[in-house]
Amino acid sequence: MRIAETSDLWWKNAVIYCLDPETFFDGDGDGTGDFGGLTERVDYLAALGVTCIWLMPFYPSPDRDDGYDVTDMYGVDPRLGTMGDVVEFIRTAKDRGIRVIADFVINHTSDRHPWFVQARKSVDNPFRDYYVWRNDTPPDTSDQVVFPGEETSIWTQDKPSGEWYLHMFSKHQPDLNVMNPKVRDEIAKSMGFWLHLGLDGFRLDAVPFFLELLGEPKDEAAKIDPHDYLSALRSFLNRRNGSAVLLGEVNLPYKDQLKYFRGPAGNELNMQFDFLSMQNMYLSLAREDARPLARTLSGRPTINPDNQWAMFVRNHDELTLDKLSDAEREEVFAAFGPDPDMQMYGRGLRRRLPSMLNGDPARIRMVYSLLFSLPGTPVLFYGEEIGMGEDLGAEGRSAVRSPMQWNDAANGGFSTAPAQDLVAQMVDGYFGPKNINAVAAKRDPESLWNFIATLIQRYRECPELGWGRFELIRQPASRVLLHRCTWEGSTVVAAHNFGAEPVSMTASASSPDDPDRSFAGAFLLDLLGDANVPLRDDGGFELELDRYGHRWFRIQHPGGRVVI
Repeated sequence: MRIAETSDLWWKNAVIYCLDPETFFDGDGDGTGDFGGLTERVDYLAALGVTCIWLMPFYPSPDRDDGYDVTDMYGVDPRLGTMGDVVEFIRTAKDRGIRVIADFVINHTSDRHPWFVQARKSVDNPFRDYYVWRNDTPPDTSDQVVFPGEETSIWTQDKPSGEWYLHMFSKHQPDLNVMNPKVRDEIAKSMGFWLHLGLDGFRLDAVPFFLELLGEPKDEAAKIDPHDYLSALRSFLNRRNGSAVLLGEVNLPYKDQLKYFRGPAGNELNMQFDFLSMQNMYLSLAREDARPLARTLSGRPTINPDNQWAMFVRNHDELTLDKLSDAEREEVFAAFGPDPDMQMYGRGLRRRLPSMLNGDPARIRMVYSLLFSLPGTPVLFYGEEIGMGEDLGAEGRSAVRSPMQWNDAANGGFSTAPAQDLVAQMVDGYFGPKNINAVAAKRDPESLWNFIATLIQRYRECPELGWGRFELIRQPASRVLLHRCTWEGSTVVAAHNFGAEPVSMTASASSPDDPDRSFAGAFLLDLLGDANVPLRDDGGFELELDRYGHRWFRIQHPGGRVVI
């Protein structure tokens, strides 16, 4: 493969930046972020090196679930602007070389959506089968509730008809019946609409839930493979835009995630978030032991070369730790969220990374270096690049969804509106805008912002990380993750120390797949500094790492033509 071909599958080495238009920048001074303000900040993201913006929901909504309760799949929440504002933003982003994808809530709608308003009028209403109903009393389903404490069942009785409708999430979010061909047509049309306006794909919310067959009779459900629908949706998407991407939220064990890639064929989701690696990374951080993460990465299944894992440190929800054992989860809670108010649903944390790590610059930088060096596509949540913290005074998940901190002025430069009119309150204290803001960070050559900008540049210069074969490199220090990614004969080596003490180690750059290769004259070219490391003829080398140290190298052979 030539380097030019990497652009055919742009998502395999993209840098994705997730943001919510309502909390990013307020362009008209009403206290709520909007597309006009977001357009003004596109150059900021371009300077950072972002190649793809992921928009959280911006559709019309009662906003009972931060926009994930949609009333119109074709519209724009008037608080955020007009359709023209969206088009101008997309055009501006593309002019700067940035693609745009958006959340698509395919599992449910708001109970105020016109379809559901019609559906609940009578059992024979034309829109009735757009949703999932039952006429018999449901069993106890409290153990299936996604948000424990907020609901007691996944079924709610609707008074007009006396029947129960399905809602895997909140009762104000009735589940769509995606087995209904009319619903599928509506979903395809709305996706096609946004693709035509310039979107480059979608992040699909709660993918396993919308493929559930709870509303189908058992004998009929046995005949249906819901993955056929996901595959058909992918085909439709690529007919409309051959380079469009489906990024799926699938928090399941690897063997089950394979089904959502469609196994070896790889023709369902293009990308999936790697929740298992994220959760075990936090376990490794809590223990200062790289082995939990190393074991998880080693257990990843092989996927189609066109598919990709999406790597992340933080997202817009609670930091879920549900795939850890109870004892492991308690270790992470004790290390990073000992106060019950920092925890959520008994399975996650409502904190951002810098505050969890007590603002330790070395440890924070090690984690982001790790993010960009692991095999997959890095995804940043807005504000991570400057080290924003959380607002524990906010309710639930909103703790990590405070407004972007632009400068040290009133409201952190997010809005000129009175503080009481803001869509969400600013973070207070050490992690507030007086100390943490984009203007100061961007101008400080030693800031986290500039460090992450450098990581992004190096990542983009190292296709091995997005395209290459991942291997752990054996070495004696349990607190160190040492790995290589090899592609087209070129290898990048990365080392990360999870421990609070410096460490020295001896290892070998020789690969089991090429044990006889000579390293005569070769060395490890330092990609983040100027301290190259010599290699012996057999590939052996010695390496030192500071406390929470991180280093990237490329194996440079005599005559090598790679420039960095």
